[in-house]
Amino acid sequence: MGQEATPTRQPYTGSCHCGAVKYILYLTLPHDPPPASQRRNPDGSMRQIFYRCNCTTCHKAGLLHIRLPHPPDDFLLLAPLDPLGELGDYQCFRKAAHFLFCKTCGVRCFTIVGEGELVEKVVGESGEKRTVWCPKKGWVESPTNYFSVNGYTLDAGQEGLDLRDWTEKKWLMYADCLQDRPPELSWTYDRPFPGGAY
Repeated sequence: MGQEATPTRQPYTGSCHCGAVKYILYLTLPHDPPPASQRRNPDGSMRQIFYRCNCTTCHKAGLLHIRLPHPPDDFLLLAPLDPLGELGDYQCFRKAAHFLFCKTCGVRCFTIVGEGELVEKVVGESGEKRTVWCPKKGWVESPTNYFSVNGYTLDAGQEGLDLRDWTEKKWLMYADCLQDRPPELSWTYDRPFPGGAY
């Protein structure tokens, strides 16, 4: 049996089905899943987590959430550069979250509560700088700042990226947002809560 590789932060590409939405996402793989009760670091920042939620919005949209430790550094939107203006925007309940989707193919690549900005970043191995959109610098995860990438929109066939591992190796958590439970009982690696799916 082979030894597990050392966790390394690497760029992975993602897109909608038609290619109008393109992004680069930095993930640390192989994943070192935190205990379900410790999704945040002691300083309050988010740890890298992967999960499926049983709320009706996420379940019906088929979302596989990727939450990032530092969204302004870990997510670069290459196209379009004005996501709130150029993408479809589904909002529900309190109308805080923007469940953004491609207006051509309908695929939902990411969800945001909070602000983004255009920045110059080095993209790719050429060292070339280009303008990208990302969550605003100084981002602190909170009820007014939330960012989640749909893992199903990562481009297939990338070295070191196999979504089957996320379930088979118990890297994938399940969240219960349908029932009124204490937060420490609303997350598990075992199996989806009622209303959810693997």
